[in-house]
Amino acid sequence: MNALEAKAISKSYADHVALNDVSITVPEQSVFGLLGPNGAGKTSLIRIINQITGPDSGEINLFGERLSEKHISQIGYLPEERGLYKKMKVGEQSIYLAQLKGMSKQEAKKRLDLWFERLEIGDWWNKKVEELSKGMAQKIQFVTTVLHDPKLLILDEPFSGFDPINTALIRKEIMRLREEGSTIILSTHNMASVEEICDNIALIDKSRVILEGQVQEVQQRYHANEYQLKFEGNMIGFTNALWTNFELISKKSKEDKHDVIVKISEGKRLNDLLNAVTSEVSIIEARPHIPTMNDIFITAVNKEKEKS
Repeated sequence: MNALEAKAISKSYADHVALNDVSITVPEQSVFGLLGPNGAGKTSLIRIINQITGPDSGEINLFGERLSEKHISQIGYLPEERGLYKKMKVGEQSIYLAQLKGMSKQEAKKRLDLWFERLEIGDWWNKKVEELSKGMAQKIQFVTTVLHDPKLLILDEPFSGFDPINTALIRKEIMRLREEGSTIILSTHNMASVEEICDNIALIDKSRVILEGQVQEVQQRYHANEYQLKFEGNMIGFTNALWTNFELISKKSKEDKHDVIVKISEGKRLNDLLNAVTSEVSIIEARPHIPTMNDIFITAVNKEKEKS
């Protein structure tokens, strides 16, 4: 079963079209990357899923049912704009937010103790939020978002403010939550995290979905017939051997060891490339060059710009 289905969602504000016939499908127990430039429409879609606002047309289904007020308790939402009360103590505020989600004070304290230990923040219980760094406050808000075990988590830039160690820690917790049954919608500009943890993505630009699919399938789609070669030998000889059937895209060299990316002309294969250069250099490794999600993001958005 799919966790969420957005069907032909459109939303306008005055003369601004925020969403134009947007449809996405989020598989259950997956991490789904909701991507796009600033102002593309991601936040508008998230607000509709959270029932903060409604669509002008289209519908949202959550776990096989039409989205309704009863689903609010099944959703955990971490907004990009953080909303903790600066003067309240961390523990007091965490319990208060948990009670707003319907948890008892006793159950909230029990779960908070577990999460505070897991994220190594037990010493912060009696500190005021204003005493915390941005990353520390982010950890607290992450905990209050997931504390009530929501079936659907919507995380908007969850790695903002974190150093690499804490980014890895939160990434690990997101994967653990998925393994335990949660479905996660991840809205982020951190493309490295998208590659590492997302199963599927949808890229929204100018209010429309312009790219969607499984991460690996999308990367293969943008493969562009490019290959990465590592070899020993003379770079000039290698370059001369390419002739017109192959294009050198990039190169890195250290003494006589080289790492290059070569684009193969249509109708040619990797074997043709290898046959052309093996008389000049010694090939160490040859493999398809899979583009990064960052490269794909830029390519897809630029193509849309060319159309307009």
